[in-house]
Amino acid sequence: MNPLDRFDTAVDRLFLPLRGRRQVDRLFYTLSALADHSLLWELLAATLAISPRRRPRALRAGAALGVESLLINVIVKSFFSRKRPIDDSYEHPHYLRYPLTSSFPSGHATAAFAAASLLSEHKRGRCLLYPLATLIALSRIHVRIHHASDVLGGALIGLAYARLVKSLVPLSPNPNS
Repeated sequence: MNPLDRFDTAVDRLFLPLRGRRQVDRLFYTLSALADHSLLWELLAATLAISPRRRPRALRAGAALGVESLLINVIVKSFFSRKRPIDDSYEHPHYLRYPLTSSFPSGHATAAFAAASLLSEHKRGRCLLYPLATLIALSRIHVRIHHASDVLGGALIGLAYARLVKSLVPLSPNPNS
């Protein structure tokens, strides 16, 4: 077994005691479903856009997530053909959409960390958005849609992408946001 497979297997084993627990399953399956197509993040951006002083940040994040989805799901994933860890012998306790794209990188993790970074550019919100991004990323391991390395790779790509977006589309400093 190569080091990447050992890492993925070790992390998957950490989730074994959590799988089958009703509240944990419900949390992770719900988060995973809510984050499909960046829906949760786009809704958060739309909510922030109501405030005129937060609107530029929200609009930048919303647009950046649309581009991110195209880049990751259409372009980046086409370079990889990693099989998802979907186990047909494992009965999922809740409905879940099964993507047809490559397992690497996790689009949920990429979008979650890009959104957390872009929506919490200033100090407010970081204490809520990054833990939410982490839970969404981990949900993909729990529901066995992604390997841990897919999620880690996606999170790192999302952070790098957000940094690039911030450098290309800077916002004027606003001490109140």
